[in-house]
Amino acid sequence: MKLAELERLAHREVERLQARLPAEIAARAREVPVVVLPRPTRAMVQEAGEEESDWLGLFVGPTLMDELEGADPLPPQILLFVENIWDFAEGDEDVFCEEVRVTYYHELGHYLGLEEDELESRGLE
Repeated sequence: MKLAELERLAHREVERLQARLPAEIAARAREVPVVVLPRPTRAMVQEAGEEESDWLGLFVGPTLMDELEGADPLPPQILLFVENIWDFAEGDEDVFCEEVRVTYYHELGHYLGLEEDELESRGLE
């Protein structure tokens, strides 16, 4: 599938997911831009100390708690790597949308201040 179509599908799925969130969380979620990229950049991967990456998403910037405490190094963002998600889904559109859901909620959880074990216990690993 072409990149433009993957981007469209991912944005549509994120909008659908945001509409299903409880009102308070949905309001916070809409404040965090979702950036759709084909794959992580070389600089992102190198900064993480890796040689290559099959990451599906990444949260960058301050968490909600950091923002409330006045930290402002960068604005928060959720990055979705749609070509990696498509590869993971093995070309299945339904699986792609499901992985966008899990990845988006996982990264949103980081923004909300949840740690990996909390995300795992909620089925968002």
